[in-house]
This record gives sequence, structure tokens and C-alpha cells, in this order.
Amino acid sequence: MAEIASPARRAGRPRKAVLTRDLIAHAALRLLDESGAEGFTMVRLAQALRVRPSAIYNHVEGKEDVIASVRELVSDRIDVSAFATEPWDTAMLQWARSYRRAFATHPPTIALLATLPLTGALRTMHMYDTVVAAMVRAGWPEAEVLSTIVAIESFILGSALDAVAPGDMFDPAGAEDEVPAFASAYAARAAALDGAEPADAAFELGLRALIDGLRSRHAALRSRLL
Repeated sequence: MAEIASPARRAGRPRKAVLTRDLIAHAALRLLDESGAEGFTMVRLAQALRVRPSAIYNHVEGKEDVIASVRELVSDRIDVSAFATEPWDTAMLQWARSYRRAFATHPPTIALLATLPLTGALRTMHMYDTVVAAMVRAGWPEAEVLSTIVAIESFILGSALDAVAPGDMFDPAGAEDEVPAFASAYAARAAALDGAEPADAAFELGLRALIDGLRSRHAALRSRLL
């Protein structure tokens, strides 16, 4: 496992802190990428940082606090800028694409972060606040906004996992005679993709279908309010 290089320390109390919360978060994300959630422990994190575990607790409250910082590192890469200038549906497309890229870059974080509360991840909360505020301004009922975001996220996170899956995982090679419709569809898709990644094509198709459906719902909800 790769370790974070640190300069040789002189005897006695160091003039500057060896660790920072940000350094710990980056090391934790690297450890998660290398070992997965099941291999992530505070002891292994301390080993990667070449410090004693007790030193980490001078900067974080515990494992959950470290995970919150990791969540912030990943969500910092999710682009919400379009919500300030574009219609909600156009901004949602940009947000969803950057969201998928952020998590597909770090697959082990998907299952981990998708099942833990946001506690302590203030920067991530700010990201959601931007999306929520834009949707409310666009006329979405406040009580429905979070459920809509979660529905989109469920699709995005599944697509992020698909992005790192083998491109030929649906290949029916050797069983074409047994599943002719499936085999024909697989061949037709391969021809239509013309070298593009299957996961990317599926994501774009699904994302646009999802946003089209939400546009229709948004219009229906607005018509009831007017």
C-alpha cells in the first residue's frame, strides 16, 4: 500500500504540526481506493500516515469524522455552478454528470457514503443546499425536492458502478443460440456505439429519460399551482 511521504523529523517537539485534517482525509481516500471499505481502519490509516493512531485523534473525533471528510473531498468535485445561471433541468444534467465522475473515480466510496448520514460533512451539505435552493426557486414543491434528488442520485450511483464494470459483462458469447433476442440486441448495441463506452451511452440515455420525466412532472405540478 502506498504511503504518504513525510520529511525526516528532528528529535523533540516539531515546530509545525505533522498532520492536518485535510492530509488525513486525502490519506483516508487513498486507503479506501486501495483497500475498500472493509480494509479501512484507523490503524491502517495511521500506518499510511506513518504516525501513531493517537496522533490522528488530535485532528479528528474518530472514524466517522474521517469518513465525513472523505465525503467532502468527493463532493467537492461535484459541479453545482450551473444552478446559479441555468434552468433547473439544464443544471441538473451538468450536476449529474460531474456527480457520476466524482464517484466513478473512487468506486469503494459509493456503498460506504451512500449508507452513512451526512453528519460532519458541511461542504457536502452546502452542495445539496445549492441544488435544493435552485429547485425551490424553479417551483418544485419543497416537500418533494429531497425525494427527487434521492431518485436522481440512485440512478447516478448505480451508473457510477457501471462505469467501472467490464464493458463486455453482458456479452452472451457461447450462448447466442439459447438467447437469440439478447444476443441480437447485444450485437446491435455494439454496432450503434461505434467504439463508445457502453456505460457512458447507457448513462446518457437514462439521464435524459429521467430528466424528461421530471420536466413533465414539474410542468404538471406548476399547472396545478397556477
